[in-house]
Parts: sequence; structure tokens; C-alpha cells
Amino acid sequence: MPDISGVSRRAFGGLVGGGALTAVAGPAAAAQSAAARDEAERPFRARSGYRPGRRPNFLFILGDDMGWADLSCYGAPHIRTPNLDRLARQGVRFTDAYSGSATCSPTRFSLYTGRYPGRTKGGLAEPIGSRTQGLDPRHPTVASLLKRAGYATALIGKWHCGWLPDYSPTKSGWDEFFGNFGGALEYFSKLGQLGDYDLYEGDTTYQDLRYYTTVLTERAVEYVGRRHDRPWLLNLNFTTPHWPWLTEDDEETAAGIAADIRAGNVLGALMHTDGGSVEKYKEMVENLDASIGEVLAALRRSGQEENTVVVFASDNGGERFSHQWPLSGGKSELLEGGIRVPTVLRWPAAVDGHQVSRTPVYSPDWTATLLELGGARPAPAYPLDGHSLAGHLLRGEDVPERDLFWRVRGNRALRRGDWKYYQDADGRDHLYDLAADAREQADLAADRPALLAELKAAWERIDSSLLPYSAA
Repeated sequence: MPDISGVSRRAFGGLVGGGALTAVAGPAAAAQSAAARDEAERPFRARSGYRPGRRPNFLFILGDDMGWADLSCYGAPHIRTPNLDRLARQGVRFTDAYSGSATCSPTRFSLYTGRYPGRTKGGLAEPIGSRTQGLDPRHPTVASLLKRAGYATALIGKWHCGWLPDYSPTKSGWDEFFGNFGGALEYFSKLGQLGDYDLYEGDTTYQDLRYYTTVLTERAVEYVGRRHDRPWLLNLNFTTPHWPWLTEDDEETAAGIAADIRAGNVLGALMHTDGGSVEKYKEMVENLDASIGEVLAALRRSGQEENTVVVFASDNGGERFSHQWPLSGGKSELLEGGIRVPTVLRWPAAVDGHQVSRTPVYSPDWTATLLELGGARPAPAYPLDGHSLAGHLLRGEDVPERDLFWRVRGNRALRRGDWKYYQDADGRDHLYDLAADAREQADLAADRPALLAELKAAWERIDSSLLPYSAA
């Protein structure tokens, strides 16, 4: 029976429908699970009487290519994620959280800068694939702004915002970097997207041929367990469960992939189109969950858990073996399955647990939120596109009505309230009511032409302020 005890009946039933739950778990189990979920989760409400104290630490964890329903607390019928489920129970689970784009590096641009990827030249790449592209070190980042406000900053794991010598986390505000520069790598040999070795400490290669998720976990455990003399930001960016589809038991398969990379078939080998399975993907997600559990345990042992804001999210929607029901689409497209991602927040000092939020949020919002909570000011010359959620989380303020905007080559999308405007790769415009139709199958464009035109015009106003793709 699937472990969906962390999902409220309203959240799960409203998206999937009672029939789907019955089909998965059976009528008796469905009724039992619904009662358990109602007891476990309630709609988000800010804690009354909160008084700000010491500035919090920030642990922002990214999974890679994880689908919206790949966690058991989001309804996965076959994947067990007890550590992330526990994190959700201890804080807030967001049902309508989004990535800043539909692929790896543009989302990271939006998270690091708090702005639409199209504000910067490097953000136009979907994703970054050459040494000529990257995040301009002169552009303010969440790390550089928090560092200026007195934070220690570190990035462990996948950077994917440009390669040396011109681009690096240490050039963009992070005091420490341990990880890979590219978008993918073979988990043992560390051969990466450009065909060369891609594991670095700072700007120097670091030799470690063990399973990559294990290596990153050890580094993160060490960082959060240190004796810190000031608040800190740790961006912990796992590559799991991004292809190639490998676990710690797959060294032989990994050796074959590494040999193909050395022979020149770099992307073909890394994409691993002749490998993987639903079961292998399950193992990768469960290994990621166990790794995150180790980091959270180290945080607890350090005595810093109470005043550390932990956020977990995915950088975009799921890939081949991901579980996304009831959403349509996946990575690289702007249907819900490409951009709606699992997202949870825990901050014991300020935010109560056992809560679920239906407020639409996305990557640039987290940038603005961390800056406000950390007492850092955005750079006036680089205005944020995200909206801080601090007032909402701490004082119960309504998140102002605003449009969530996405643009990728071949797709466009804008969400306003429950309405979503979407243009497909053939240039056809669609209109969906996400509250009633999260699967985006009931196109209301012909029924609501005025609303469609209004949302389309809003999308085009924002688009006109961005760099054109021809500048990439």
C-alpha cells in the first residue's frame, strides 16, 4: 500500500480524485488513509505572536529532475521517502510550488539571482552547455548579498551556471564550493558534460571516485556540523535522480558509461537512453532521501536545527521514470509536469508543523525570502522578480496577487490565481483552470477569450522586458 499519510485529503483528493486513490490503495485503505491525512495536515496558518530573534541559517536542498509526485508525501505509490516526509510533517508542504524554468541551469539562475532567467545572457541557455555561457560574476546573487550582510556561504553539489575560468560559485558570492560545474556527470568516474573530470574543491580538481551522492552527503554533514561563528547559507545541490541511472551497486554499468564518454560519445552515454527503469529510479530517489536524512541528523546533532530554515525542492519537473500524476508533461516543457515541483519548508523556531500551503510560489520567491529573513537588501540596479514570503510565513500576510511567468524556447506560460495561460510548441494558445483541472486537459480558451487575451498580453508585457533568445 502506498505511504501517503503526509498528504491531506483535500490536497490529494482535489488533485487526483477519490477514484484514483481507491484504484491505487483499495476502498478500505483509501478511507483509512484519508482520516490519517486529515489528522496530520492542516491549511497553513502563521504562528501567532512570533518575535524575531537571531537571524536563521539557511539550508536549501535541490533534487535534480525530480517529479512533483516522486515523494511518498506527495502521493508516490511505490517510492518511500521517510526523511523528506518527516521534514514535511515538521513544517509546510507546498502543493503549488514551481521551479523558475523547465530545465536545470535557467532555474538555478532564477534561484541564485531572484530574477527571470531571461534577464541575463547566461540564463538564455536551456541548459548551459558550453564554456562561453555562465552567470556573470558581477551580477548579485543570494550568496553575495547574504555574504555582504554577514553570512558564511557555501555551495555543495551541482552548480551548472558556467565553467572555469570565467564562472564559478566562488566568483559569485559563495565562500566555499565543492561539487561539479556541469549539468550531469557519471556518478563514479566524475566524467561530466564536457567529457572531462568534473569534481572540484574551489577551483581545483578533487579526486574521489566513490558514488557521488555519498561524497556530497559527507561534505554537507561536515559543513552543518561545524562550529559556526555566524549565520550561514548552504546550497546543497544533489545530482540525484538525474541520469545516468546509477546507484551504489552499479559500478560495472558506470564503467561502461565512462568508457563511452572517453571514446567521445559524451552526451549519448550520460543520457543513458539504453538504461534505467522505474525500479532503478525508485532506488535513486530513496537513496537521496536517506542522504538528506543524514544531513538533517547532523544538523540536529549540531544544535542548530531550531533556527535553521530548511527548504527542499526540485530544479524542474521529472524525467523518464518520474511519477507525476496527475500532472501532464515533464522536464523541458511548461505544462505543470515540467515546472510544478515538490517543495517543503521547515523552521521550528518560527513556523509550525503539520501544515500544507496551496499558495502558488516559485524559485525567485525563495531568493527574496532568504534575503529578507537574513537582513540582506537586494541590489537596486538588479530588482528582484520574486516576492518575499517572509510576511506570509511569519505574520500571515496575504501574498500579493501577481503573475507567475515562464518562458522557454517553444513554450510560454503564465499563472494568475488558478488560471494558467499556456502556448504550446505549435503556437496554439490554451487556457486552464488549475483548481479544477491540474492535468490541463480541459482547454477553456474558446470559452473565455477575453481572459485568454488578458493573460496573453500580460505574458507579452513581461517578455518585452527580457533579453531576446537571439542574444544567446
